[in-house]
Amino acid sequence: MLCARRLGSLGAGVAALRPGRAGRCSHGARGRARGVSTSWSPVGAAFNVKPQGHRLDLFGERGGLFGVPELCAPEGFRIAQEEALRKTEQLVERVCSIPPGMQTVLIFDELSDALCRVADLADFVKIAHPEPSFRMAAEEACRSIGTMVEKLNTNVELYQSLQKLLADKKLVESLDAETRRVAELFMFDFEISGIHLDEEKRRRAVDLNVEILDLSSTFLMGANFPNKIEKRLLPEHISRSFARDGEHVVIDGLHAEAPDDLVREAAYKIFLYPNVGQLKCLEQLLSSRDLLAKLVGYSTFSHRALQGTIAQNPETVMQFLEKLSDKLSQRTIKDFEMMRGMKMKLNPQNSELMPWDPPYYSGVIRAERYNIEPSLYCPFFSLGACMEGLNILFNKLLGISLYAEQPAKGEVWSEDVRKLDCHFTIRGGRLKADGDYQLPVVVLMLSLPHSSRNSPTLLTPGMMENLFHEMGHAMHSMLGRTRYQHVTGTRCPTDFAEVPSILMEYFSSDYRVINQFARHYQTGQRLPRHMVSRLCESKKVCAAADMQLQVFYATLDQIYHGRHPLRKSTTDILKETQEQFYGLPYVPNTAWQLRFSHLVGYGAKYYSYLMSRAVASMVWKECFLQDPFNRAAGERYRREMLAHGGGKEPMLMVQGMLQKCPSIDDFVGALVSDLDLDFETFLMDSE
Repeated sequence: MLCARRLGSLGAGVAALRPGRAGRCSHGARGRARGVSTSWSPVGAAFNVKPQGHRLDLFGERGGLFGVPELCAPEGFRIAQEEALRKTEQLVERVCSIPPGMQTVLIFDELSDALCRVADLADFVKIAHPEPSFRMAAEEACRSIGTMVEKLNTNVELYQSLQKLLADKKLVESLDAETRRVAELFMFDFEISGIHLDEEKRRRAVDLNVEILDLSSTFLMGANFPNKIEKRLLPEHISRSFARDGEHVVIDGLHAEAPDDLVREAAYKIFLYPNVGQLKCLEQLLSSRDLLAKLVGYSTFSHRALQGTIAQNPETVMQFLEKLSDKLSQRTIKDFEMMRGMKMKLNPQNSELMPWDPPYYSGVIRAERYNIEPSLYCPFFSLGACMEGLNILFNKLLGISLYAEQPAKGEVWSEDVRKLDCHFTIRGGRLKADGDYQLPVVVLMLSLPHSSRNSPTLLTPGMMENLFHEMGHAMHSMLGRTRYQHVTGTRCPTDFAEVPSILMEYFSSDYRVINQFARHYQTGQRLPRHMVSRLCESKKVCAAADMQLQVFYATLDQIYHGRHPLRKSTTDILKETQEQFYGLPYVPNTAWQLRFSHLVGYGAKYYSYLMSRAVASMVWKECFLQDPFNRAAGERYRREMLAHGGGKEPMLMVQGMLQKCPSIDDFVGALVSDLDLDFETFLMDSE
């Protein structure tokens, strides 16, 4: 694939932060936010006031979105895409006419950059812009660029220009490691499209790719489609908990937080009731993926999907998941016993723990044990305070400062957008021919409360952690210094892509970091240490059971994308895997796999989040736990992990950071040790 190697719904992360609508934190403080007693740095102050200057003029004279002159109007997308297509044709002609060498890879990357500069921007605008005309124009640009990518992926002459380079051993040896890897990635993208096959098989590969795209789209729609049931079939006190559509009740989710056991049970059984069409769609999707993988030379789809990842192959993934499951087993049993005890306490008539129970009862236990009402924390986590915290952390760790900048007229799409100099990738970074570096532009899009007349935007602890998480993605993109945009920032293997973002979660949970910025927006009072400790420890309540659930999902994903034909139906496999890797009973006449939307974007890669968390945990414990502001460790992190994007084998980056080669047992041990309670918290609670 010549265009950006995307990461499903991940996006990239910060040229802009946009507060959107979300639940507002209630608190007892009164008074004007503009009269706070706290002294903020410029970046903190910029995010604790409403945007200055003119209001967004959606219809007057303006410049282009993200500084692209053509995008001052929706029609600009057509101009931009036509220019990209024109440049693409010139580059294809050029690369096919020169002798193979490093220049071949540079032109391929320039080709990729020309397409991605339009496609990545359009991908974002089509979901984020408030004007329908812009969204429609962006959608059309995506289709146009997508068609060109498909055309290039079947261009035999283009493929052969790269093949000649990689077939020449002396030429390959003369390339630096990053150039060689990028050339191999371009070749991999070509070959999964079947271009190296004979004409008949190549046509079959193209047909299968189109079929997989269509089936993926259909499955995603079905995975989120609500189920209906006649309201007369449910008791009135249950049916009133759901939306109504005439004589029917509409179930659009699992209602996992509903306090009534019967409501959760009804939602689970109705929402997960198997749909014959969706079942057939999933079976066809898995079968088509398997056929394509075999056609292009892999034994399973999973073997194809895992090439180039940290895990490398499905055998390693299964070893990781099985060892993790074994280590979690006793902890998970204890978590289930604790939840069962709470259910018995609240509902003595029916204390059997069922799959619809854990989210609710773990929340009840967490609230009872730690009293972490979000509204108690919100006044300490104003958006400005959190941005100041990020600025302080990046400055101490990496020598980087954030500066708020007034966007030019027409550069952004809403007055709520804030611009930073320093996650959807809008433009990937790369070294240009003239020696200058094409600086990346990324967007971090969050759902945050609006500020009010009396207070700035206030974040819950979860929102604060999510801001740090997404900023990790943004820094991965902003600090990448690859020669090639094809491997810039988060354009890297999926099981490595979440490492920088998850690592930021560890920083956001450390009192030494939080103490730098968490101050009451009116009084300046710092967030008490015991409140931070209780917040961190509350996340460990029933965390083993939560992790065990992720192991179950990841294992199911591997089996579905393993050897075909599958030995049983997808539902029978679900039942068997749930009993082996989770422990709570399968509920007859349900088919959770039909709601497993991650099978589309993360097919055979759902394990990636666990693997990334294991790596991040090891990096935190071995490099930053002793001192979260360790500049030497920060510089090593930037040099060994952030700088390379996907331009270096992921395990080599991990080894460079940890200064050792971690084993599967190391990864498992890191994840399990994160579940241990902090003894210091118990001491504080006993005082």
